[in-house]
Amino acid sequence: MTMLHELRTRAASRPAHIVLSEGHDPRIVAGALEAVRAGIARVTLIGPQADVEGLLADAGATPDDNITIQDPAHSDLTAKVAQSYYDLRKHKGIREDFAAEQARDPLVFAAMMVRNGHADGTVGGAVATTSDTVRAALQVIGKAKTAPLVSSFFLMALPENHPSGRAAMTFGDCGLVIDPDAEELAAIAVASAASHQQLLGETPKVALLSFSTMGSAKHPTVTKVTEATAILKTQHPTIDADGELQFDAAFVPSVGKSKAPESSVAGHANVMIFPNLDAGNIGYKIAQRIGGCDAIGPVLQGLTKPANDLSRGCTAEDVTNMIAVTVLQANGND
Repeated sequence: MTMLHELRTRAASRPAHIVLSEGHDPRIVAGALEAVRAGIARVTLIGPQADVEGLLADAGATPDDNITIQDPAHSDLTAKVAQSYYDLRKHKGIREDFAAEQARDPLVFAAMMVRNGHADGTVGGAVATTSDTVRAALQVIGKAKTAPLVSSFFLMALPENHPSGRAAMTFGDCGLVIDPDAEELAAIAVASAASHQQLLGETPKVALLSFSTMGSAKHPTVTKVTEATAILKTQHPTIDADGELQFDAAFVPSVGKSKAPESSVAGHANVMIFPNLDAGNIGYKIAQRIGGCDAIGPVLQGLTKPANDLSRGCTAEDVTNMIAVTVLQANGND
């Protein structure tokens, strides 16, 4: 069973209600229908009623109990969304007419459905930018009180029968936090370890990556990684983590044994924490485009309830996979 198949199977064991903010996009509709057919989720599609119905009809489907439509221009929920948004943001000086306008924004409408308990999680970003998608999630759903910050990760599904023996890895942060300091980097590592355990059911081994391994180079950016590792080990001693490690030392057993012989993580890491967004974004795309990995994400972590971002180049299959991830996150919040 591949990692993606297992992910969908686990989600289908406890389906949840996921709202998709871009129901006017054919990829979203196709991915949503596959999620419904697989028993992963009940889905609400946000968008103009006629447009969404037309896409469903093109796919040989009609709205039912498992796939519904909400059109913010005409929905019975829109007035409640506007009032909730006003109550939430009036301390920022917004006016009621602005709240009414925002309630018709599909990203805001979807996020408010989650906040108000009408859905368990939301997925967007096939059309909207990451900044717009994340802004709606932060403003409406909000950061969890226990989370130091909101960050992101990618689930990287390796090609079948990969020589490393691994089926999947977690890469963080490759999509959101541009240049974390040592404390933020440690927090990203902790959150990514928890996400890896939750979504893949595998004990995390966390490598904090650098261009240096265990003091082989000296530079302020290396120092940041060593400080983050020290913070992580002090605050969360039960997490198996180490750094600073070069990627080969973290991934290849023989290199890990040579470069960091005392490390239990070196050569066996399944959670890779990149020092900044440059490294993370480049790294996951190399793994995806050259290494043949399937990349699911960016998946957000640290929110009160699940809200996730798709790549604007996503496929229908990516949508289904992200719905499955969001379901598993929602179940983890129970």
